[in-house]
Amino acid sequence: MQRKPNKLKLHGFNNLTKSLSFNIYDICYTATEKQRREYIEYIDEEYNADRLTSILHEVSSIIGANILNVAHQDYDPQGASVTMLISEEPIATDKLVVKEGSMSNSSEKPGPLPDSIVSHLDKSHITVHTYPESHPHKGFSTFRADIDVSTCGRISPLRALNYLIHVFDSDIVTMDYRVRGFTRDVHGEKHFIDHKINSIQNFISQDTQDRYQMIDVNIYQENIFHTKMILKEFELDNYLFDISECDLPKEEVQIIRSQLQQEMVEIFYGRNITAKD
Repeated sequence: MQRKPNKLKLHGFNNLTKSLSFNIYDICYTATEKQRREYIEYIDEEYNADRLTSILHEVSSIIGANILNVAHQDYDPQGASVTMLISEEPIATDKLVVKEGSMSNSSEKPGPLPDSIVSHLDKSHITVHTYPESHPHKGFSTFRADIDVSTCGRISPLRALNYLIHVFDSDIVTMDYRVRGFTRDVHGEKHFIDHKINSIQNFISQDTQDRYQMIDVNIYQENIFHTKMILKEFELDNYLFDISECDLPKEEVQIIRSQLQQEMVEIFYGRNITAKD
């Protein structure tokens, strides 16, 4: 008979704060001013406030929380933001307790991928902000989405990890996970983390690990975990806006491919690359 793992018996509420932050980048080659403008318009429509709100609803469903309030805004000339307040406990009304979904899932195990989502959400907040931009000369446009999932108590933002990676399907992803504060058990002992983790990569699905190169920078004694991901391979047609590789001379294809690779590497390592490098 398999023995059930011992559960930590707490004194009062679990006061640990678990925060998962993403910087997600999508890159596109836009050769002309018209293409750059149309790319920004496309991104603004594809990831407008309504679509981002829908994505955050799925995040809340996956981690098992209750939504308290949602604020969203599209910006002029570009970009959008959504802020969602969440809580771990059911929402109480005068004579009714409203709980979205069925059961709260407090596990840190990898959550479902986009084709298998069950519902509901609870504590702290989820935010997303988008930043479309274009290079003034080289013809590259980028779309960045900053996402923060911060929870208190038993629910874990790590369950939303795989869904967020898949739903944005990005070229580069930078992730930070941190556990803050402490909680006490019934004996008065402090606990500064309530689950095992030595890398964010432990919670990333195998298909994602196969597609991306990853590096870690972790500070274990501070419960701070940092992982960066960049695609191992790419097809140029996926980065050309309103044109295809077969429409371009072979020499131009090589130049674009080289510049695109440099653009991705610079974002991944967080520094500009010069001829001396």
